[in-house]
Amino acid sequence: MYVIAKRFAFSASHRLDLLPEGHPCRRDHGHNYVVEIRLTAHELDPYGFVADFGELTPVRDHLADTYDHRCLNDILEQPTCERLARRLYRWCSDNLPVAHLLRAVRVSETPSTWAEYREEP
Repeated sequence: MYVIAKRFAFSASHRLDLLPEGHPCRRDHGHNYVVEIRLTAHELDPYGFVADFGELTPVRDHLADTYDHRCLNDILEQPTCERLARRLYRWCSDNLPVAHLLRAVRVSETPSTWAEYREEP
């Protein structure tokens, strides 16, 4: 099995209203998010690729147009990394020309934390 991944970044704010009073993430705060799109294939295409990374350009454009420098609470209810990863996975499934190769979407708020969403075959 071959696996490739491409990372994209955007900056946004959010707050997690369901957390208890006093929790730092309940307050408005921001992150420099990193989104990683993972594709897999059992065989390479005629060019020796799983996919051309250029086919992931729509992800960059979608993140810039929809999420960058926005408050995620205006876009997604209780915007945790887990929920954002699922939402982006589903967007990729519906919009990428290589959606059949999509394996997982990983979202990081910090360099040491991440959440990943994948759908079982």
